Amino acid sequence: MAALTPEQQALSLFAGIGATLVVASLIGYALKVSVARGQPHGVIDNLNARIKAWWVIVLVIGLAFVFGRAGMTLLFLFVSFAALREFTSLACTRGDDQALAASFHIVLPMQYLLIYLGWYGLYSIFIPVYVFMVMPIIVANAGNTRRFPERVATMQWGVMICVFCISHVPALLTLDIPGYEGRGLLLIVFLDVVVQSSDVLQYVWGKLLGRRKVAPIISPSKTWEGLIGGVASATALGAALFWITPFTPWQAALFALVINTMGFLGGLVMSAIKRDRGVKDWSQMIEGHGGMLDRLDSVAFAAPVFFHLTRYGWT
Repeated sequence: MAALTPEQQALSLFAGIGATLVVASLIGYALKVSVARGQPHGVIDNLNARIKAWWVIVLVIGLAFVFGRAGMTLLFLFVSFAALREFTSLACTRGDDQALAASFHIVLPMQYLLIYLGWYGLYSIFIPVYVFMVMPIIVANAGNTRRFPERVATMQWGVMICVFCISHVPALLTLDIPGYEGRGLLLIVFLDVVVQSSDVLQYVWGKLLGRRKVAPIISPSKTWEGLIGGVASATALGAALFWITPFTPWQAALFALVINTMGFLGGLVMSAIKRDRGVKDWSQMIEGHGGMLDRLDSVAFAAPVFFHLTRYGWT
């Protein structure tokens, strides 16, 4: 039988995701009718809100997928913008307007332009070298020395997570993998499906079996049972999706294990920032999910690791 084309692989994958969402929607509706009996129910209502949000997320990603590299780059530019806005609104100090303006109007578009052009030699060091050197200069030029190191570090960290790390998702399209030409979009799908599934499955396993807290102060809802069950299940899913990657099944499983672990640790780090600021979510942008960073915190930490392991192992 002839191998599937990239377009056929993508359609098969999105059809599978769509079928999964249909089943999830039916289950959510059945729970609302039979268990909640049409009345407000915290857990069931939250589940249904998450499912509805996933429909929107999948449709947006599918639309960007149609427009290829340009569409995916623009999508994640918007994602980075929304994430950086959430981060700076919650964590950064007022008064550093010049540095914030430079982050949004220069650093953000420049990073994604370099990604689109495939200029690896510059987009890989633009933020962690040049932006990190220039940021303190801009802040110092404003003349406010109060808590100077803390203010600078906070803005650098925000740009690092929200722009540099997230930009490694569309950067996967720049990889030239022998025998895998024209399939870079499927790497993005693999990364996103596996990591996001890990988040969902950790939530499900935690609700079913969760007893022992992983980090009770930072994230009281995360349990060892949820972590192990979710990561193991999503790793198995990653192995099953090897056919859309340049990896063998065991390689896909190892990749999934690594990015799921990084995703969990990333979520823990971002939860620590939220706890420090005394909030539960970064914003209320996405119903049932909180803000953009609540949805992308795990992907932000997993993407650079996935990108570089793939680049140095397969190109």
